[in-house]
Amino acid sequence: MRFIPIIFIYLLLNSSVFADLLKPNPNIKPEYVVKIQLEALMSNDKPYQDAGIAQTWEFAHPQNRLYTGPLSNFTLMMSAYPYSLMLKHTNHKIIFVSKNEDTAHFFVELTDKIGDKFGFTWTVKKVLTKGIYKDCWMTSGVSNPLPLAKSA
Repeated sequence: MRFIPIIFIYLLLNSSVFADLLKPNPNIKPEYVVKIQLEALMSNDKPYQDAGIAQTWEFAHPQNRLYTGPLSNFTLMMSAYPYSLMLKHTNHKIIFVSKNEDTAHFFVELTDKIGDKFGFTWTVKKVLTKGIYKDCWMTSGVSNPLPLAKSA
């Protein structure tokens, strides 16, 4: 009988491991999609290893998912240069560029964990096809980084 209380205490103390990821829904605006993804990547390994990558994947547009493959492939891609610059970055600034009915463009200034600054173009599209993501804004593309400044 002591076994059950020990498991309960373990699960209680480690409940963050089971934290739910935010899911796309039509009420989330495109700029907030970018914010959700960047903040997740900033603290990538919280509450568990690669949680930020998993959160980012949740908002990957279905067309983007066809290109990047399943979450395991997306994790490998995000863990390799140049996208690894986004992992555990220290700061980011989201700059609105343009938006129409189904596409929004942003420029992201990001400071990586060693202090170098990079720029990314971030494209978010509304899912127009039927299915669970219909009318949700999701990331359809992120550019390779553009070096902006080296740390001192």
